[in-house]
Amino acid sequence: MASEVLMTISKDEVERARLMSELKNELDTQSKMTYARDEGRAEGRAEIIALLKSGKSPEDLLKEYNC
Repeated sequence: MASEVLMTISKDEVERARLMSELKNELDTQSKMTYARDEGRAEGRAEIIALLKSGKSPEDLLKEYNC
């Protein structure tokens, strides 16, 4: 009887560890995606500012980039 209880506890611990690993992986993936999105936005803003500082009008830039 005691060995059955220990086996059940062991299986629960293994399952808990597996689920925690999956959760950590999902959170890591979401974190990486958020970081990449934020970096992309920052790069885009910097590029737009540089283009505007080059003297081109916003309308010209829209035409040039087919927006």
